[in-house]
Amino acid sequence: MIRSARRLAALVLLASLGLGACSASDGDDGASGGTVTVLAAASLKESFTELGERFEEEHPGIEVTFNFNGSDSLAAGIVGGAPADVFAAASPSTMARVTDEKLTADAPVTFARNRLAIATAPGNPHGIGSLEDLATPGLKVVLCDATVPCGAAARKALAAAGTDVTPASYEQDVKSALTKLRLGEADAAVVYRTDVRAAGDTVEGVDFPEAAQAVNDYPIARLENAPDAPAADAFVAFVTSPEGRKVLGKAGFLAP
Repeated sequence: MIRSARRLAALVLLASLGLGACSASDGDDGASGGTVTVLAAASLKESFTELGERFEEEHPGIEVTFNFNGSDSLAAGIVGGAPADVFAAASPSTMARVTDEKLTADAPVTFARNRLAIATAPGNPHGIGSLEDLATPGLKVVLCDATVPCGAAARKALAAAGTDVTPASYEQDVKSALTKLRLGEADAAVVYRTDVRAAGDTVEGVDFPEAAQAVNDYPIARLENAPDAPAADAFVAFVTSPEGRKVLGKAGFLAP
């Protein structure tokens, strides 16, 4: 009954923050059953969904529930009291918002890294080949907001290229930026290479050298007040295991 009440409270609060939930269900790591609620950066959606399914297969009786959103929004939710077990962020700075409040059980562990790319419509109809091309008059470019990791990284890369871009819109996460592109509301979007790969043939990716100067580290940690600490620890261990890194590598993430 207590677990059910906590679960209901988590869903109500997360819904109020605009976070969408999806499910991915005894090992020798101390976790024998329960539910793990994971708050993860939007760019982790495809890889973490697969990791959740594999984790459940290896830990019968444990269900993994994900909430994917911009790291900044997730960190704000945790600081505001949203019940959850694990937080996986797209940058150390957003994780710091949680650790500064002493809301993680242990020091966060970097489990992956990610680089940016330019996403265009299939066939790259505007012939975009560099960050400088994004400043072309009339070109509609979408960037992530500066408060989220993909936006902060994009600005760092644009500064390295000496390019000033006035975007058509700022988005709260990379998935929203790609949606604008797919709907024809943008000609290009600066997102992660992993998101370009996940989008398949619906977009085309353009790499640029300045991305090497704006690589994001992804940290993960069990939260201090995790309702299911043993299962949460088991999930963090799984993500950082060789099997977890294999899944992340297949998705295009760089090794930490």
